[in-house]
Amino acid sequence: MQLFSRRQVLQSTSCGFGMLALAGLFQPLAKASPEPASNPLAPRAPHFAPKAKRVIFMFMQGAPSHVDTFDYKPGLEKDDGKSPGGDAKGKGNRKLLKSPWKFPQSGSSGLPISELFPHLSKHADDLCLLNSLHCDLPNHPQAAVQMHTGNFQFVRPSLGAWVLYGLGSENQELPGFITINPISRIGGATNYGSSFLPAAFQGTKIGGEGVQLAKASVPNIRNAEMTRPQQRTQLDLLQKLNQDRLRTDKVNPELEGIIESYELAFKMQSAVPKVMDFADESPATLEAYGVGNKATDNFGRQCLMARRFAEAGVRFIEVGMGGWDQHQQLRTKLTQNCTSIDQPIAALLNDLQQRSMLKDTLVIWGGEFGRTPHAQGEDGRDHNATGFSMFMAGGGVKGGLRYGATDEHGIRAVEDKMHIHDLHATILHLLGLDHERLTYRYSGRDFRLTDVHGHVATKILA
Repeated sequence: MQLFSRRQVLQSTSCGFGMLALAGLFQPLAKASPEPASNPLAPRAPHFAPKAKRVIFMFMQGAPSHVDTFDYKPGLEKDDGKSPGGDAKGKGNRKLLKSPWKFPQSGSSGLPISELFPHLSKHADDLCLLNSLHCDLPNHPQAAVQMHTGNFQFVRPSLGAWVLYGLGSENQELPGFITINPISRIGGATNYGSSFLPAAFQGTKIGGEGVQLAKASVPNIRNAEMTRPQQRTQLDLLQKLNQDRLRTDKVNPELEGIIESYELAFKMQSAVPKVMDFADESPATLEAYGVGNKATDNFGRQCLMARRFAEAGVRFIEVGMGGWDQHQQLRTKLTQNCTSIDQPIAALLNDLQQRSMLKDTLVIWGGEFGRTPHAQGEDGRDHNATGFSMFMAGGGVKGGLRYGATDEHGIRAVEDKMHIHDLHATILHLLGLDHERLTYRYSGRDFRLTDVHGHVATKILA
C-alpha cells in the first residue's frame, strides 16, 4: 500500500491513492483500534421520510439549448426571422431562430419533446420537465460552479458533498459520492469538492473530461509490490501508531481523517474494480446502453456504471459530458450530442425501472444555463441564464409534467420561476433533507447549500 504523510493526504487533489483518501474517508477500523473514531459515512436518518434514496446527476457542460430540446416554443416558430424584443434587444442584427427540429407529443401525457430524443421520448411519462430554471450569470465558469455549489463567488461544498454529509452512505466499502468523467476546465475539483466540510464528503473521480471511459480507472488502486495480506499487516501497524498518537492528542480531526481514509482506500482496492467491471452484464444490456456503438459507447458506459454504483449503495453519482456550447454549427453539433446520450439515458431509466430502483433514484439532467432563442451567426445560439430547462425522473417527482415556463420565445423564465437555490432545496427535500436545517458550523456561522434562499417546488412532488 502506498503511504502518505499527513500533509500529503490532507492536501492531495490529484488522482490516485491520495484522492481515495480525500474522497471517502472515515471507515470503521478493521483491527487497529478498539475504540474507532466516529464514522461520518455511516447511514444517517433524514429529517423526514424521503422519496429518493440516491441521486444520479447528468451534467451537460456548455449549456444545452432548451428551445431545441425540452422547451417547445410555437411562438418562436411563428416569429422566426423577426427582431427579438424584451431581454434580447440590443443584440445587434440578431434575429429569432426557430428550432430546426419538431416537437412531437410523447407518451400518454403528451409532453412535447424534441425529435432529437427518439429513445428518451418513450419515457415521457417518467419525465418532469423543468422549464423555468434561471441562474445569476451567463458565464460558464461561474454558472457551472453555482449549479454545483449554489455559489459562484466563494468556494463552497458541492451538492454531492452536502448530500453525503446529510445522509451518509449505504456501502461502507465504496465512496459515497462518485463523479464519472467530471468536467475539468470549468470549475474543476470545486464541482465535486467538500470545501469546509470534512474531506470524507468529497467526490471520488473516475476518468475525466474527454477520457474514453473504457480506458478509465482509479489510479493507484492496485498494489503491484505487496499481497493483500501484506498490505493488511502494514496498515494495521500504521493504524496502531496513528491511534497511539490520537490517544495522546485526545482531539485531532486531521489524524482521524487519515486513519479512516486508509481503511476505506484498502477496501476500495477490491470493491471499486468489481463495480467498474461489466463482465457480468448481458450482451443485451450492453447493447441497450449503446456500448460498442461509436456514437453512444462512451456515454453509455457512464450511464451503465452509474446504475451499477447506485445499485451498490453509492449515494450520489454524477456523470459528466462537455461540448454543449453551440455558438455555431447548432444543427450538426447538437444532433451529435443528443444522439450520444439519447439511447443511454433511455436505457438507464428502463434499467432502473426493471430493478424497481427508479422510484427511489432521483435522475437529474441539465447544464449550467441555456441558449438564446435568437441566432448567433447563421447557425448558432448564445448564452442565456434568464431561462432554461432541465429534467428530473424518478425519486418522487411527477412524471409527464411540464413545470414552469419561459416567455413565448424562451428568453426569460416567467412562470413558477426556479432559481438554482430552489433546485437545490427541492433535491434535498426529495432526499428527506430540510435545506434550512442541513447546516454546518464554519468560521463562526452556520452555512447551508442554499445560503439564505431557496424554496421547494412542491408542485412537482408525486
